[in-house]
Amino acid sequence: MAHLELGRAAWTLQGTRRGLAGKLWAMQASTIALAALISSLAAACRATGTGGESAPAGERPRVVVADLCVYGATSAGVVAAVQARRMGRSVVLVDCDGWVGGLTTSGLGATDIGNKEAIGGLAREFYRAVKRHYRDDGHWTHETREQYLGLGYGHPRDGDAAWTFEPSVASAIQADWLREARVEPLRTRLSRPHRGDNRASIDKREARIVAARMEDGTRIEARMWLDCSYEGDLLAAAGVAFRVGREANAEHGETLNGVQVAQATKHQFAHPVSARVDPSDPSSPLLPGVEPSAGLEGGADFKVQAYCFRMCVTDVAANRLPWPKPADYDERDYELLLRHLEAGSTMAPWHPLWMPNRKTDANNNGAVSTDWIGGSWEWPEAAHARRAELHAAHLRWQQGLMWTLANHPRVPRTVRDEISACGPTKDEFVATGGWPPLLYVREARRLRGVATMTEHHCMSREVVDDSVGLGAYTMDSHHVQRHVDEHGDVRNEGDVQVRVPRPYPIAWRALLPEREQCSNLVVPVCVSATHIAYGSIRMEPVYMVLGQSAATAACLALERSLDLHELPYADLRRRLLADGQVLEWTP
Repeated sequence: MAHLELGRAAWTLQGTRRGLAGKLWAMQASTIALAALISSLAAACRATGTGGESAPAGERPRVVVADLCVYGATSAGVVAAVQARRMGRSVVLVDCDGWVGGLTTSGLGATDIGNKEAIGGLAREFYRAVKRHYRDDGHWTHETREQYLGLGYGHPRDGDAAWTFEPSVASAIQADWLREARVEPLRTRLSRPHRGDNRASIDKREARIVAARMEDGTRIEARMWLDCSYEGDLLAAAGVAFRVGREANAEHGETLNGVQVAQATKHQFAHPVSARVDPSDPSSPLLPGVEPSAGLEGGADFKVQAYCFRMCVTDVAANRLPWPKPADYDERDYELLLRHLEAGSTMAPWHPLWMPNRKTDANNNGAVSTDWIGGSWEWPEAAHARRAELHAAHLRWQQGLMWTLANHPRVPRTVRDEISACGPTKDEFVATGGWPPLLYVREARRLRGVATMTEHHCMSREVVDDSVGLGAYTMDSHHVQRHVDEHGDVRNEGDVQVRVPRPYPIAWRALLPEREQCSNLVVPVCVSATHIAYGSIRMEPVYMVLGQSAATAACLALERSLDLHELPYADLRRRLLADGQVLEWTP
């Protein structure tokens, strides 16, 4: 962390705002970003019927008791709650983000998996429900069903499922599931000890979690616990070991982990761009966000890959909002972008994937794009207030980027025209001005579990014998940092894109902490994996698969009064297969 703080101090000396520390970031965050965040939280509270406020003075905090507590209403959390109810168990689903469904309902409508046949169980039920929805011609408002099917993307005519969808459709399907299961998400989150407050948010008896204290005073008591959050906040609060950042290649005999300068050929600067404030002066300070060195090739660091918002935009004028300009917009924040375009880059730096009804799931693409490289490093272990500041700062960055691309005179006319033809949708994310409420947290904490998934498992050089689902996507890391090269130019570092040869099994033991640390906690999102293996596992359909498997195991352990580590894998496997899960790959 000292390296990070020194880097931020250097940025401040350069007169940039990006390097300012937390409180100053909050003061400078755009009014648009802060309004969007507040609206998002307010809308979520209205939707769930719970406000997260503290109990009135003199009243005893409420106590919620259930067989299972599912912490995190991500896609994994929703599926886990539904599975637990189908198995006859009571469950409390904690919506700690203010938005149900995770990235599946927050803009990531283009399903990444690698091989769709690797997805079974409730996850496949979800994508079949998407297919049923779009079979109805009445659900096509801005284009016809045949026009979209003609693109040949995401909706195979002869398939049982559809893999591209509007955020509102995903939200409606998940809401129906929760309503049918009689699960009302509880809008609250774990309390974090403040300075001078030594009370723990988790009550444990030996190695078992007994209860958790929420920020609004609610006490949740449960026999089994699932951490389905993107950040692993529950596992950390429970005192379970975890990783943040990249391991050195040497630790597990990998080749794609740690600092990756040689591999970083994608989303790279196509033309030389000076890393200096004054390109003519080699002694001039580095531009904001540029590190003096990338570090040792293959070496470990604490940094995590970049985050962004998966934008749902449209080119339908009647449904299109203008690109907002942050109130404190400063073109100096986009100097690298402008220099790269002026150096000869002609590509509009974004990747709009078309969803039904002329909407997109728009992702990062290019040297300077929607990923705010370096802005994610603090997020995994940040307190709630700091994450709110980082959320606002990311929103300010991305809104400023899109406004720049659409309007700035230093941007080529062809690029401005392409970006200006689109804008945020009026009918998605209405409470947040058409912007997704959730930041795409690609990677945060990762469990240090009984087993660790590595590059060797992804490449099928090693195969586990306790599968609870399959991974199938490319080992994929977005860029982690920017650095100056030997020529004084800026380079991006961290991007890795290496295909796996076939779908591979994910170990049940990779969802379990060491037994002496916690014996009634399952972690289906922040699984035990190295950075590069997690880059393949971290797909929304896989989270759903693992969420179902985790809930199944918890219910079986409850039925038999066992610790999770005592549950015979053969019994778990039998139930998973009966529920339609895919545990091995047969070509």
